[in-house]
Formats: sequence, C-alpha cells, structure tokens
Amino acid sequence: MAFKPYLAEIPRLLRLCGPILVAQIAQTTMSFVDTVMAGQVSATDMAAVAVATSFWLPLILLVQGVIMALTPIISQLNGARRHGEVAGAVHQGFWLTIVVTLPAMLALYFSPLALQWMDVEPLLAEKTTGYLHGILWGMPAYALYQVLRNFSEGLSHTLPTMVIGFIGLAVNIPANYILIHGKLGLPALGGVGCGYASALVFWAMLLAMVIYTRRSPLLQGFSIFAHLSAPDWPRISRLFRLGFPIAMAIFCEVTLFTVVALLLAPLGSEVVAGHQIAINFSSMIFMIPLSLGMAVTIRVGHCLGENKAVQARTIGIVGIVFGCLVAIMTALATVLGRHGIGALYTDNSAVLELAASLLLLASLYQISDSAQVITAAALRGYKDTQAIFYITVVAYWLCGLPAGMVLGLTDWLVPAMGPHGFWIGFLIGLSVAALMLIWRLRIIYERVEHRRRAGLPLVDGM
Repeated sequence: MAFKPYLAEIPRLLRLCGPILVAQIAQTTMSFVDTVMAGQVSATDMAAVAVATSFWLPLILLVQGVIMALTPIISQLNGARRHGEVAGAVHQGFWLTIVVTLPAMLALYFSPLALQWMDVEPLLAEKTTGYLHGILWGMPAYALYQVLRNFSEGLSHTLPTMVIGFIGLAVNIPANYILIHGKLGLPALGGVGCGYASALVFWAMLLAMVIYTRRSPLLQGFSIFAHLSAPDWPRISRLFRLGFPIAMAIFCEVTLFTVVALLLAPLGSEVVAGHQIAINFSSMIFMIPLSLGMAVTIRVGHCLGENKAVQARTIGIVGIVFGCLVAIMTALATVLGRHGIGALYTDNSAVLELAASLLLLASLYQISDSAQVITAAALRGYKDTQAIFYITVVAYWLCGLPAGMVLGLTDWLVPAMGPHGFWIGFLIGLSVAALMLIWRLRIIYERVEHRRRAGLPLVDGM
C-alpha cells in the first residue's frame, strides 16, 4: 500500500506531541492564573502583570530559542547511536545557557526604564517593575530546565515535559496566593507576587527535571551529572550559530504581534479588546501545530541520525499534511463557535461583534500558521535554521506588517479596515512564510538525497 509508510508515522508523531501539547497547555494555564489572581487584587495589578509579560516573554523566548538547537543535535546523535557524545553536547548547552542568560537578565533588569518613556502612570510602573525584578531570579532556572528538557525530548522522551508542566502549575497557584495576599507572615505583594511566584515555579521545575534525569532508567544512562565537560568554545559557537536564528525567528514573530497591538491602541479600547480575544484564542489553538512541529523535529533528526533520508522526508510531509488537516477542523470549529468563543471573554456587544468577525479571519490564519510552524520544525530537524530566520523577516516584516498597515490604517487601496486589515496582513505574512518554507524544505530534500546517493553521511555531530 503506497500510503502505508505515511500513515504509520501519524501515531508515532502523536505519541511524541501529546505530552508536549499538555505541557504547553499547562504553561498557558499558568499565565491565565497569574492574570486572574492579580485581577482579584485590582485592575492595576492585573495590568502590571500584562505589561510585564510583554517585556519578559520576548527575552525568555530568545534564550529558549537558542537552546532549542539542542533537540535536533541530540536526536541525530541518538539516531546515529553516538550515545557517548550526548552528555558532552548537553554540557556545552549548559555553558551556552550561562553565556546567553546573563545579558538577558541584565536587559530584563533595566527594561522598566522604558516605562518612563511610555509615560505610564507611576503606580502601574512601580508594580510592573516589581514583577520584572521578581521573575528575573527565575530566568537561570528556566534556561537550565530548557537544556534538560531538550535533552530528554531529543531522545524521543517527552513524558517528563508533561509531568513537570503540571508540577509547575501545582506550585504556581499556592505560591501566587501566598505572595499576592501576604500569607505565612510574608508581606502582601499584590501583582508583584506573581513575578516572584513564577521564579519559584521555574526553580521547582528545574529541581524536578534534575531529579527525573538522575533517576530515570532511560536518562540516567547518559551520566549527564557524572562530570561536567569544560567549555569547548568552537562547539559552543556552532551551537549558538544553530540556535540564534531560531531565537531571532521566534523574537520577530512575537514582536510583530506586540507592534500590531500598539498600532491598534489609538483606535480605542473596544477595538483592542476584540483584537485581543482573537489573538488569545488563536494562541491557544496554535499550541496544537507547535507541539506537532516539535515532534516532527525529533523524528526527522532521529531518522537522519539513522541515515534514513527517505523516512525523514516522509515524516516532514506527514507532519505538514496532518497538521493542515487538523487546522481545517479547528478552523471549522472556530467559524461555527465564533460567537460563543467571544462570549467566554466579554458581554460587551460591540467587542463581541468585532471578535466574531476577526475569528472568521483567524480560522484561515490557523491553516497557514500550522503549515509554516510545522515546516519550520522539519527544517530544524535538518539543522537548517538560518533560512527560517530570513524567511520570517521577509514574510512577517516585509510582507505581512506593511500589508496590514496599508489595509488597516490607510485608504490607499480600500477604505481603512482597522483590525481586519491587520488580520489580513497576518494571513498574508503566514501564507508567504508557509510557501517559502515549503520551497526551502524541498531544496533541503534534494541536497540530502544527493548526499545519500553519493554515499556521504547525512549528519555531523554538533
């Protein structure tokens, strides 16, 4: 049967992506819990959490993006049965983490200075600064946890990601309650307490991952903690060159949405609220293709390590097609349930009407988004990361954002469409990204096939 190799990959991908998806949901729930619990104190505290998140999230994603380079490295080494090299790769990941986390912490510490330029009211600025200086202490733990997470996931072992995600959530809720309301003799910190609670969560997750790594029958055999390799700067440099484009691609995407939110702000609170509902819901749906993409990276890297170029290609195709089919189903569900989705967030009729119309565009957006994120994940499995960054810049910043600004804010082509114009811009940017990434993946397929026919190894070490 011609389709049998393709169909056989679907359950393998689902086994890998299931725990990752649940972990992503747990992480999203933590952000939701922070917002709700801070909002119980005051609107200012809730706003402080939201503003602070817009500062620390891009920075932490930059660090995380650099470290994500470990996943294809570990999966290729594992596929090639070069298990003796895995610990050394992880150790260089630790050293790289230190190198990139320290400047990120400095940037986060001084980031509240921007609030002075933004003319933010003093109380909101004070609470935002307190939150940022609180979560700052958790950044090293978060970064080191990501190293161990990528080590485990690179070995196709994604269950710890899910379990530790729930551990983080279990710590987050009581820590928030104690620090926000001043229990156990501690001062009541309000929304600022969410920052310190998040730092505690990150350290708890790191501790749990260290314990799991030391005791897991699968992971302990790699002796990650038996000794620590000295910094190998050429290897660290190669790891950075592989991970930095991933980080910058993520940063470009995150900041795009931040810029659009700022451009929409002058149009009024109802416009911003309707836009935010559509973005928030789309972000939750995005967890599905994102998790599937992570599974594709693992499987592609493993097959390349085994010198199975044809199977690696099959996995990429299956991931993209299956992800788009799932996106079509979620898109249909979004169209049918768009009014009910908006009602979960607000009862304001004007906001509901706008959100429902934006969710129609969001349904199309989901298909393009799924195609681009899974294709990019397949390219990461081939360690082809620079192209992802270049394509992201062109698609989002040179196509999507300008188109959104022209359609949303000017009368050059059509009467100004407001947020709808920006969402059409999102759709254009994501569609361009998907097409360019698929084109790039085809080029990589041809290169790998050429190496296979020439009898050359498909992968190297780091």
